[in-house]
Amino acid sequence: MKMMEGKEVYNLAQRMVIGRWFVVFVSFLIMSCAGGTYIFGLYSEAIKTTLGYDQSTLNTLGFFKDLGANVGIVSGLINEVSPPWVVLGVGAIMNIISYSMVWLYVTRRIAKPKLWKMYVYMTIGANSHTFANTGSLVTCVKNSPQSRGVVLGILKGFVGLSGAIFTQIYHAVYGNSASGSAGVILLLGYLPSVVSLIAMFIVRPTKETAKKNEVKRFYHFLYIALGLAGFLMVLIVVENVSKNFDIAGYRVVDAIIVVFLSLPLVVIAKAEMEKI
Repeated sequence: MKMMEGKEVYNLAQRMVIGRWFVVFVSFLIMSCAGGTYIFGLYSEAIKTTLGYDQSTLNTLGFFKDLGANVGIVSGLINEVSPPWVVLGVGAIMNIISYSMVWLYVTRRIAKPKLWKMYVYMTIGANSHTFANTGSLVTCVKNSPQSRGVVLGILKGFVGLSGAIFTQIYHAVYGNSASGSAGVILLLGYLPSVVSLIAMFIVRPTKETAKKNEVKRFYHFLYIALGLAGFLMVLIVVENVSKNFDIAGYRVVDAIIVVFLSLPLVVIAKAEMEKI
């Protein structure tokens, strides 16, 4: 009996991994790391201080960051002629190279760059997030055409939450230390890239036929996203009021965030067991 139960669990896990719902789940994780442009304020002061920029130069740097984040046509064109894994892979490479270079400059491991180089790296780094958005979002819409409005809303919601998630990870690693401002640049470079590279072959068009009642599954995902958003909102308020948060506290917070991000797996398992 135990062997039979173990086999059933294995078969369920196998169906989950190859199914289109798992593509949605992995896309949630990608989008949760695709909002690095929202945390410019966490590391902009380190750039300004270390490289000796004035506020006007920093504002210009922010402009090029926004420029890269809003020029998504490149990723869209590549997505039209290549599979999603190519789009995600290119974005991951762009991300890790650009932010790693900025980190090397800020930590003075290499000589101070000419200003135009910083503009280029910030533009490329921000533009890399459009590749993550395009690769995962377009694929999920194609897999669930009957629920494309809900899919778009939930995935973009996770992008909005990514800034707060990054902030909590940053505090868990560096606490309230100002010395961690440069470290968040490195975190921004490798975390989204690692997630995209791991997930790049999972995010793909599937041959499963969409069901009419699939929207209820997306509502469950929406409830989880709203729960995570509510938790982060309350947490931010508490952090601003109380100054007693230490690294251990932030690590507990990160563990709770991981639980929230893992909850869609429960919805996916139920969907597979009901063969929806």
